[in-house]
Amino acid sequence: MTSNSVSNLKEIKFSTLSIEEQVRIKQLGRPLPDIHLSQQVPGRNATRQFHRNIYDRNNWICGCEQTNLLFCYPCLLFNSTDVNWTNRGISDLGHLSQKVKRHESSKDHINACINLAVMGTVQITELLSDAYRRDIEQKNAEITKNRYILSKIIDCVKFCGEYELALRGHNESEESENPGIFKGLINFTATLDKIFDDHMKSATVFKGTSKDIQNDLLECMLDVVQEAIIQEIKESDYVSIIVDETTDVSRQFQMSIICRYILPTGKPVERFWTFCSADDHTAPALASTIKTELEKMIGNDNEKLISQSYDGASVMSGRTNGVQAIIRNDYPRANFVHCYAHQLNLIMEHASSQNSEVRIFFGTLSELTSFFNHSSQRTKELDEIVGKRLSSTCTTRWNFNSRSVLIIHEYKEKIIECLEKISHESLQQTTINQAHGLLLKLEQGTFTFWLTFFSETMPHVDILYNQLQFKSITPDTVNKFVNNFIDEIIQVRKSIDSMDISESAAEHIKRRRINTCVAKNEAAKDICDVIINEAMDRFEYSGHLVLANLLKFENFPVYSKKFPEEDLQTACQCYLFLQKQTLKTELEILYERSDFRTVTKTTDLLGFLKETNLQSCFPELVKVLSIIITIPMTSSEAERSFSCLKRTKTFLRSTMTEERLNSLGMLSMEKGLIQKITNFNDLVIEKFAAKKDRRMDFQFKVATTKH
Repeated sequence: MTSNSVSNLKEIKFSTLSIEEQVRIKQLGRPLPDIHLSQQVPGRNATRQFHRNIYDRNNWICGCEQTNLLFCYPCLLFNSTDVNWTNRGISDLGHLSQKVKRHESSKDHINACINLAVMGTVQITELLSDAYRRDIEQKNAEITKNRYILSKIIDCVKFCGEYELALRGHNESEESENPGIFKGLINFTATLDKIFDDHMKSATVFKGTSKDIQNDLLECMLDVVQEAIIQEIKESDYVSIIVDETTDVSRQFQMSIICRYILPTGKPVERFWTFCSADDHTAPALASTIKTELEKMIGNDNEKLISQSYDGASVMSGRTNGVQAIIRNDYPRANFVHCYAHQLNLIMEHASSQNSEVRIFFGTLSELTSFFNHSSQRTKELDEIVGKRLSSTCTTRWNFNSRSVLIIHEYKEKIIECLEKISHESLQQTTINQAHGLLLKLEQGTFTFWLTFFSETMPHVDILYNQLQFKSITPDTVNKFVNNFIDEIIQVRKSIDSMDISESAAEHIKRRRINTCVAKNEAAKDICDVIINEAMDRFEYSGHLVLANLLKFENFPVYSKKFPEEDLQTACQCYLFLQKQTLKTELEILYERSDFRTVTKTTDLLGFLKETNLQSCFPELVKVLSIIITIPMTSSEAERSFSCLKRTKTFLRSTMTEERLNSLGMLSMEKGLIQKITNFNDLVIEKFAAKKDRRMDFQFKVATTKH
């Protein structure tokens, strides 16, 4: 048999065939004959006729040339109960679209498609990355050499950008012994490459090391990388943006924009897009700047933006007049997603503000770290006696500095010894007074009690904070991490009455009324309650994030018996473009099939559906998975980019423009993407050559053809 036919498929019992015979039938594909099917349009002098594009629109429809009827290929093979599509055949062209829609949303049809898709599948080698390289048969030798020289210069610029090295030196003359890193790298390249060396020695029109050439190359590099990001976004269903703001080292206000989307493989990525500045700090001005970048990123596809995250400032996140509200007017699907690491900071701030003793405790911690960090002599004493340093306050990290809490708790006696030595040996009265005051505070039982309590609490806060930094984190993992965190705080609360407090605190408590101890214990329990309640409230899935509840893999056995109707209803209210009934059918199949229960991650499930070409069977489920994976669960990626901003800016002169900062930031933060663009240098050269008339030619004059 060289091809399938409906008549043969109806006669054989597909399920009784060997796997080899089944795979052979699958490989032959569905029968797609030209059938003679027409239908008079009622009340009109017109006739509907069969067209082959019916096969193109639906990858499961097949035709029978003997009966001139339409059938469902997967259902024919796997004995679907829908006799219209497996036995009788379809001839009603007038209502074909309704029949198609009804059939492809049925469980029998979807299961048949799944069974056909996964049957006999084998791993297929991916296409080589250089499959689309141009096969240039004839090249202009001089221009090829010019492009070779320019490519070497581009490599030097890339290297400096990747490692955040300054491009300009203070003295770049030929006689200078310290011409700067870029010029030095050019000279070093010349020692390794004779062609490049000969050019640099003999060239009179182009050496490629001037400031203008550098700026043009950087601008072209930025364009190439952003075009690559735009292309990736075009291939994805949705995109999210993460926006943060800061001032750089030259005290210029900067916004960082990060975009998050899914690659065709199903893997989520976060890409640096740009640094930008608004005309002022008002919500309309900031929103206008962001919208300008969004237009570059996604064009007029306003429904592609699925979420927006900000640093939590009121001007950014205000519900009514904030930037997020203005953005959503133009991008209706762009739900505002809280930055969860920031939410954790707010929880701890709220908890620590509930009790005056706790506020004093953290004030003492801050005072102690400042005392040592603001003097090299005191730091030296700390190093000699304690062997550990206290972390200074970090303005870009949102979590409480648990490291200082743990160090002070573990080395408290040695820190007291250090303070005593400073107070006895210092010649400065101010230092003596500060050290003596800190000694009194550290020896108080109240301080010791709260130090012990937070030494038990802070490690769990730190663990959750670090978990929330994962770039690939998804809503379901956030839920898991938060629940674990709450369980740990509950255990801390239970252990408060039996907490191991040091002798100094115990002696202090004995000298006071017994109810003082009880009061402190109750206050500590209250703080635990605040942390637990705040965590449950701030991390509770609401609105668009309820989608994650539908894909809690551990709940599939429960969902198969009792469908989560309420979560489905809420999700469809938040995302009106979801087809509720179709999604319910797909979820029911997902919950019921045991072979799906081996999957434990949303990214793995989406990857499986893509690899097995089951997107057409689960169109709504693919939407839901794409939304969940695209939503960023933390804005920390934007926060991390600012360390790059400050490092890069220090290498630049104050006269450098914002575009140069953008280019260097892109070279540093997206070096991995640049390495994947196999013809990156060629693309940069094309843009560089087309940008303006060059004194050296880089464009081929004769078009080549492949023979």
